[in-house]
Amino acid sequence: MLKLTVKRNKEGEQVSADTIVAIATAPGEAGIGIVRICGKNALKIVDKIFIGKNNKKISENKPRFLTYGYVINPKDNKKIDEVLAVYMKSPYTYTKEDIVEINCHGGIVPVRKILEIVLENGARMAERGEFTKRAFLNGRIDLAQAEAVMDLISAKTNMSYEMSLNQLEGGLSNKIMEIRDKALKMLAHIEVSIDYPEDDIEEITYKELEKYAHEIYVEINKLIQSSETGKILREGIKTIILGKPNVGKSSLLNALLKENRAIVTNVPGTTRDVIEEYITIKGIPLKIIDTAGIRDTDDIVEKIGVDKAKELINSADLIIAVFDKSRELTKEDYDIIDLIKDKNCIVLINKTDLPEELDIQKVINNVGDKKIIESSIVQGEGINVLEKELVNMFFEGRIYTNNDIIINNLRHKNLLKEALLNIEDAMNSIKMNIPIDCLEVDIKQCWENLGRISGETITDDVIDKIFSEFCIGK
Repeated sequence: MLKLTVKRNKEGEQVSADTIVAIATAPGEAGIGIVRICGKNALKIVDKIFIGKNNKKISENKPRFLTYGYVINPKDNKKIDEVLAVYMKSPYTYTKEDIVEINCHGGIVPVRKILEIVLENGARMAERGEFTKRAFLNGRIDLAQAEAVMDLISAKTNMSYEMSLNQLEGGLSNKIMEIRDKALKMLAHIEVSIDYPEDDIEEITYKELEKYAHEIYVEINKLIQSSETGKILREGIKTIILGKPNVGKSSLLNALLKENRAIVTNVPGTTRDVIEEYITIKGIPLKIIDTAGIRDTDDIVEKIGVDKAKELINSADLIIAVFDKSRELTKEDYDIIDLIKDKNCIVLINKTDLPEELDIQKVINNVGDKKIIESSIVQGEGINVLEKELVNMFFEGRIYTNNDIIINNLRHKNLLKEALLNIEDAMNSIKMNIPIDCLEVDIKQCWENLGRISGETITDDVIDKIFSEFCIGK
């Protein structure tokens, strides 16, 4: 696991002992590719391999200005690529260290060739998340903000993006700081009571402690309660499309996506594996999953798909169970009804454009109070009704406001739960009039658990684990 040796530059900022490099853009063909170099020797390395159109080195030009020129191999002065390079001087950079970015032609070969030249001339390959880790270690961002960087990159909906941006700007960190300040005031009251017992201020101190403890409890609990919303915003509502073969499951997926994502045929068993897509319906983020048709089959591959569909049911937030109005209920339909009985579910009766054979009353009698919607997916009927019902079922169409602080990180949630238990123990001790010096342990533990969210009280191994999950180049 990565261990950084931290030094100080002349401005007193932390600087890592080595210089790192990584490709900062996604692999593949594109308009540009970016190779990012960071560290005390970044400028020196690029001076070796870059020559401007006017034969100037990049160090001879102004910082933060794009310089046109070529990356060359210093061994033979052979040109590697035509590029634009920019030097950003510390401490006003992402990592608070010197950074040079080379903008070259996009594509696997150009960026790899430039990466190799940089490595040959004194840099080493960056570890996962090392640029952001340096930003954290150098005090530019705290740990919660660093984690928000990755959430921002992986956001799949506008609302998850806005939530991550709010956290990156310090929304969560500021709230945690406010709560920690109240815990610190509690500790200060305890210290005063311990240091000056002759002043007989213990009764006043108990009242103050009770007030602060209640405020801390309410604020932590509110953050914990937001985590379900955060999970949905981050991952989407896990929505399973379920039904026997040829009822219109894949057609429904395509209709919701407004594109032909899934193959649709009249051949039973066409869909053999799960198909996942992220969509947003009127502000509601969904992770929508088309599954293999539920039926008994001797086909080994199709049977695996059916088993996967059944396994997904238990982890689903919502099931859309599709039935065929043009066919009578079969054993497969009743099996599906049994699977959805205790689940959050919308029942979709499809193929209303065909002659009716299904006894809808039987469906109603078996599915209970679940919402039933009739549709003809091929004619585009009923889709709008389904979308409106999704909105009504989840948060009445309003699940997020820009002013809310939403917990979307499991690590944060678990630490908040621990902090809540700490403050609950302190509150119980206050009610029981336990000697005031005995309260200090629980309150300090609460303060430390909250500090682990922002990284103020956290161990090196946890830091390493968090940044190891980042992408290389960020």
